Amino acid sequence: MDTNAYNEPVYLISAVAEILDIHPQTLRQYEREGLIEPSRTNGKIRLYSQKDIDHIKYVLTLTRELGINLAGVDVILQLNKKIETLEEEIEDYKNKFKSYNKFGVVPSSKALVIKKSSYDLVIFEE
Repeated sequence: MDTNAYNEPVYLISAVAEILDIHPQTLRQYEREGLIEPSRTNGKIRLYSQKDIDHIKYVLTLTRELGINLAGVDVILQLNKKIETLEEEIEDYKNKFKSYNKFGVVPSSKALVIKKSSYDLVIFEE
C-alpha cells in the first residue's frame, strides 16, 4: 500500500460518516474528546485520510463491541502510544547493542543494560 495515499487527507466529514455509518456529530465529538485529529483546510474544513478512518473504526470497535466509554478509549489510545514508543526504544537499544557488539565493546555479554530514570531496561540478544 502507498503510505502517502494512506495518510493523505481526502475525505470530507460527510463521506466518512457515510462510510462508517455514523452521524457527523459523532466525529465532531470524538475530535472534541481528543480521540481523533483530522486535518483541516485553510477554510477549516475537516479532511480525513484512510489512516484516520481506520483509527475511527478502532474507536468504534472499542465503544460498540467492547462497551468501553470515551474516557476508557482515551486511556487505551494513550497506552497504545506509550507501547509503540517503548517498542521503538527497544528496537533502538537492540540496534545499539548490535553495533557495540560489532566493535567488540560488549564481546562476551548477551545483554545491554540501560539506566532509565527509576527503572532498568535490559535487552537480551538471542
